Amino acid sequence: MAASSARRSASALITVMSCAYPLVALVYFLQGPFYGTLAAVALLTVAATHYVNMRAGLRGTRPARFPATVALQVVATYLPDFLLPGGMSALSAPLLAGTLLVLLPLGWGGALVGLMMLYEGSALWFGPAASHVTFFYVLTVPATGAMIYALVRFVRVTEELEQARADLAEAAVLKERLRISRDLHDGLGRSLTAIALKGDLAGRLIERDPGAARTEVTELVRVARDAAQDVRQVARGYRELSLTGEVNRAVALLESSGVGAQAHLTDVLLPRRSEEALAWAVREGVTNVLRHSRATTCTITTSLHGGAVRLEVANDGAPDVPAGAGGGLTGLAERAAQAGGTCAGAPTGEGGFVLAVEVAT
Repeated sequence: MAASSARRSASALITVMSCAYPLVALVYFLQGPFYGTLAAVALLTVAATHYVNMRAGLRGTRPARFPATVALQVVATYLPDFLLPGGMSALSAPLLAGTLLVLLPLGWGGALVGLMMLYEGSALWFGPAASHVTFFYVLTVPATGAMIYALVRFVRVTEELEQARADLAEAAVLKERLRISRDLHDGLGRSLTAIALKGDLAGRLIERDPGAARTEVTELVRVARDAAQDVRQVARGYRELSLTGEVNRAVALLESSGVGAQAHLTDVLLPRRSEEALAWAVREGVTNVLRHSRATTCTITTSLHGGAVRLEVANDGAPDVPAGAGGGLTGLAERAAQAGGTCAGAPTGEGGFVLAVEVAT
């Protein structure tokens, strides 16, 4: 993956940088074995602590021994200035700058890098080994530190983006699962309820009124075909509903089930999302009337209130909903919220029940 490749490349580059600096100790061996050994120990310590610190930085954490590892790198960077002729911090300070910028808050790290630049400039310009390349060494500190910081941040951002992409893909899968679950519940609930009711009615009529029973069976087959079409539409993710069409089907289904039905719809043009939310509400409300209530009448009305349309599905028989039910109303509340509205259901004072859904126009 891209993040793993970026981390491997950054680790390899940091390893090369950390290992290259101890080679400078060979120069000090020309001035004597003591100086050479001291320089080698100091630079190896700088390289080791820098490697440990950066490995943690690439993981987005701090070393297990933080801040001891940073303090040890500071000591290994500046102590040789007091023990070696000409000092050595100008060579190892750039690595320390990267450590400070990566592991400390950026404001504190930047301030400390500024102090390091001031120290290096003063030590090189006023020291016994003053050089015309002082400016170069001073600029190397922030330049190398910024490069290390950018390298670590690049790796971290790459991993964060990859994780975000994985999270978005997982969220998309979950959203699709919820959509299918909700659409199957809302869409097939009414159809399956109608099939069960018409099957029962046809069974009761088959002996005393075969013609009526045949009509009910024909209607049952039509509803079953509609249910199959609903399943195909759910699988394709295409569920464009019409409020008027859904109300007409609901009224026909209620009347064929022995429930008196009336519909009073306000003539208003609605956005697609709002109209679909109301259509689903009609489907769910009528399904609950047929499945859970003892209603003899049901009224479906819409009215305009300011910038919202209110749908009410009212019946005269309060539903007897079993424990654990209510997934349909939860789905309706989600659809209404997506359309900028609300959903609520409550019993009325006359022993009935009303489902109310409001959506934005």
